[in-house]
Amino acid sequence: MKIEVWSDYVCPFCYIGKRQLEQVIAASGYEGQIDVQFKSYLLDPTTPVDTESSVREELQRKYNLSAQDAKNMTENVTARAQEVGLTYNFDDMKSANTVAAHRLTKWAEKKGVGAAFNERLLNAYFLEGAAIGKADVLVTLAKEVGLDEKEALQVFHSTNYAAEVEQDIHEAQQLGVRGVPFFVLDNKYGISGAQPKEIFEQTIEKAATEAGLRKKLQMQGNASMSCTDDSCDL
Repeated sequence: MKIEVWSDYVCPFCYIGKRQLEQVIAASGYEGQIDVQFKSYLLDPTTPVDTESSVREELQRKYNLSAQDAKNMTENVTARAQEVGLTYNFDDMKSANTVAAHRLTKWAEKKGVGAAFNERLLNAYFLEGAAIGKADVLVTLAKEVGLDEKEALQVFHSTNYAAEVEQDIHEAQQLGVRGVPFFVLDNKYGISGAQPKEIFEQTIEKAATEAGLRKKLQMQGNASMSCTDDSCDL
């Protein structure tokens, strides 16, 4: 079964939704039979690469909020993140242009570490306050998942993988996606936003059943009083 996930690295609900999806899959009995593919989505590609504006300042500007209202909003999101085991750090979080991050993720996928780089970007941004729009930060994060620093810098300063990012965005437009995270299960079912886990559980179960997947056995007791090819517990 395939699950496609459209998301952006500065969307707080995208990391929450990702973690919730992972937890539901792990508990579903279908782990190892579900291929999760992450797709690019750009919430604001016009954000300056060198911005130093904090997330709370951007919320105030974008939604005409007071400083206290912006803080309350981030505290509510922080509480939601904690429900899935994530400790957001809005005190250090700054706005970021994610165009290069998405292109580098496409490159990382070609190198076989796309999932690891995707997770590292989200963790760095929401938990560590990393400026993931800047070259030095992205190169360091790429190195941490085993990618070559020099090649990462070359990708950053090029337009490589821009077509792949645009293709993801085009697919989202065709599906009518207006916000992220957005999940598509086996090209049949869509889930918009970081919905309650029950929605994920029910939809995954339905799609898995239709795909003919079989749940893993839930083992009981221990492995004693049995024989293997090599030995017997006598």
